[in-house]
Amino acid sequence: MQKNGLRTWVEIDKKAIRHNYQIFRSQIGKKCQLMSVVKSNAYGHSLLNFSKEMEKLGVDWLGVDSIVEGEALRKEKISPKILVLGHTLPEKITSAIENRLSLTVSTLENLKNILRHKTAKKIKIHLKIDTGMHRQGFFIQDLKKAIHLLKKNKDFIEVEGIYTHFAAAKNPSFPKDTQTQLAEFEEAVTLVRSAGFNPIRHAAATSGTLLFPKSHFDMVRVGIGLYGLWPSKETEASVKNKIKLEPVLFWKTRVSEIKNLKKGDRLGYDFTERVLRNSKIAILPVGYWHGYPRSLSSVGHVIIQNKACKILGRVAMDMTVADVTEIRNIKSGEDVILMGKNISADYLADLAGTVNYEIVTRINPLIRRILV
Repeated sequence: MQKNGLRTWVEIDKKAIRHNYQIFRSQIGKKCQLMSVVKSNAYGHSLLNFSKEMEKLGVDWLGVDSIVEGEALRKEKISPKILVLGHTLPEKITSAIENRLSLTVSTLENLKNILRHKTAKKIKIHLKIDTGMHRQGFFIQDLKKAIHLLKKNKDFIEVEGIYTHFAAAKNPSFPKDTQTQLAEFEEAVTLVRSAGFNPIRHAAATSGTLLFPKSHFDMVRVGIGLYGLWPSKETEASVKNKIKLEPVLFWKTRVSEIKNLKKGDRLGYDFTERVLRNSKIAILPVGYWHGYPRSLSSVGHVIIQNKACKILGRVAMDMTVADVTEIRNIKSGEDVILMGKNISADYLADLAGTVNYEIVTRINPLIRRILV
């Protein structure tokens, strides 16, 4: 493993990736396409490495947030179809054409900007429909205006897809909102099809794929689930007896220094912690700059020699302190698990008062990701 010279690194488990991919393939029909959402550095798992693994496994599409992410994938010769889910700046539209990137169009202004870049190659777009989440997307009345423009410019633009995004599909006990969004989406699809277009339909993300089979349509967009994480506790509780997801990411560091403190000694910024016994502490060369949440100060844990070691005092920018009093033969340079076996992203998220999405996506992208 290429961890020599690294003070902290992230290990990406290829077997877990394959397992999760097969789980989601098993949940959809043979004619339903699968998009792996790899935006935001693949949810902290390495945009390039994760996308390459998806390509090997036969994924149909990759979903990115920006043209920049799409450009990075094409530069590495990654070949599956790519949809840019986020906003595209007008000056990047030419790059989208050159790099065979499909663009989300969610406003008339978006559409008009694209039509100013007419070339011999058709620009491929996916119409985003606002069915209630009220972020990106056309309302029905604006969609009619967009269709009028699209019919006039069929030689320059291809309506490749149409999609929406659910706001509350993570709890199967309350399906009404999702069913309402589905009905509005189907109304938009009917409108687009009646104008002579036949786009790929997609609506379901991870929870929709697992909980709402009627939302599968022609493609599903799976993000958090492919990384072995659950979109919500309710989703997990609903399907955990049928399927098991395997976390892909293990974040590690090394012990950089060990010292002994006397009972009553205070430590860290603002002396927020006082040891209540003679203690042995380990200094870890990671902090909130690396993405380890400051909110884990005095409440978080790390794993050393298979034992949970409590964080003491404030998590600093580049250093964190752990209580290793119970570990007899600890040495400088020893591996430390920040996230992984027995210390999940969900556990850390609960302690930090956030969600697992934020815990993994905020791991500093400069930290090396190593496939294992």
